Amino acid sequence: MTALRTHTLGSTGPQVSTLGLGCMGMSALYGEADRAESIATVHAALDAGINLLDTGDFYGMGHNELLINEALRTAPASARERALTSVKFGALRTVEGAFSGYDGRPAAVKNFAAYSLQRLGLDHIDVYRIARLDPDVPVEETVGAIAELVEAGHVRHIGLSEVGAETIRRAASVAPISDLQIEYSLLSRSIEAQILPVCRELGIGVTAYGVLSRGLISGHFTRDRELAAGDFRSMSPRFQDENLRHNLDLVEALRKIAGQKGVTVAQIAIAWVLAQGAAQSTDIVPLVGARRPDRLTEALGSLDVELTEADLAAIEEAVPAGAAAGARYPDSQMAHLDSER
Repeated sequence: MTALRTHTLGSTGPQVSTLGLGCMGMSALYGEADRAESIATVHAALDAGINLLDTGDFYGMGHNELLINEALRTAPASARERALTSVKFGALRTVEGAFSGYDGRPAAVKNFAAYSLQRLGLDHIDVYRIARLDPDVPVEETVGAIAELVEAGHVRHIGLSEVGAETIRRAASVAPISDLQIEYSLLSRSIEAQILPVCRELGIGVTAYGVLSRGLISGHFTRDRELAAGDFRSMSPRFQDENLRHNLDLVEALRKIAGQKGVTVAQIAIAWVLAQGAAQSTDIVPLVGARRPDRLTEALGSLDVELTEADLAAIEEAVPAGAAAGARYPDSQMAHLDSER
């Protein structure tokens, strides 16, 4: 297996591994996860050289941060010292688990950070970002508050999440931005028109989540799969009826290409995202959402996949931009995405 290289996240961020580990699914939105298996996956990721652990304070209402705390405490000291935390904040939840808005007020930013540091058991957060733009608070004020946390030593770098090109420029006028976290995959390519060029112009990296479209293009999802209660995908437009059938037909077209190269669908999908950043000194870091060590091992295999120009052309023909059926979130959640305006 190819060793993971590290590189600067954007032009001002930390040294991060080629792949990051997205930890959300260990606590929320995809049904029950096994705690011991989740911790084993974090340990396996650190052992493999992945140093970027991505979480959010609202994943399981703090559960995910506590899980990462336990995983880091029980990891070898050398691995623990290499680990970097990327934390999203600002999402407001009800007791029942519903989302009820976002809070980017400076006082709230510092409050969220204090709670995250306590749950994580750390003295600083490596990259801190609001999960969605608060429409009632100028992004300059939110970023300014994080910049004050940087000055105080509680945060090392400032990130953004799911914001559009204009907001990125406004945020970057206040303080250095290490990266934008945003969905990017063969099925979600809207960032290519404006957002990605602006990030590259400003030296801002991209940490790409949803690289397997929540398992849709993992090669493991089937038409007859029954989703657990509370699984986000039961409400996701791309997993509904005709949309699902159409999207899984795209997966089968991708499977033929993967088979010709002797790799899995998941590996070729992740390798495609990696290839989009390779020409720009690896400015795109895929976050793989593995919840089990075997899925992590499969994802790591994407590093051994070399895509030629002919391969990329074949993938483009099989899954062209805009080919996905259905939006990436339900309408109520799409309304919160500054990146889609």
